[in-house]
Amino acid sequence: MEEELRRLEESLWRAETRFDRRYMDAVLAPDFAEFGRSGRRWDRAEILAMTGDVLDARLVDLRVSLLADGVALVTYVSEVQTNGVAGDVQRANRSSVWVHGDGAWRLRFHQGTPVTARADRTSSAT
Repeated sequence: MEEELRRLEESLWRAETRFDRRYMDAVLAPDFAEFGRSGRRWDRAEILAMTGDVLDARLVDLRVSLLADGVALVTYVSEVQTNGVAGDVQRANRSSVWVHGDGAWRLRFHQGTPVTARADRTSSAT
């Protein structure tokens, strides 16, 4: 399960799968929703209509947690190089809820929350 969910999550960051409408149609749940890093809410139709370029992203500290039978939470930090400039990296805490049914995992919900230099993983909670 963990390796399959890791592979699926990574596929959402590769242009050949992220912008392949047939692939994404198979991966996204019918009621998929996303709260993007920008704060914008995306629905399934908007994600399926997306086109774009190759995403240069690293998925750091990816973890899979089983929430219930057939429901998993995947969390990680995305590091996306922007503007083709070395060192210009946007970081975000990411979470995805995957649901297993009819022999396949489907993405039901995804959220990205920006990580600023002052709000890194080592900061203590208040």
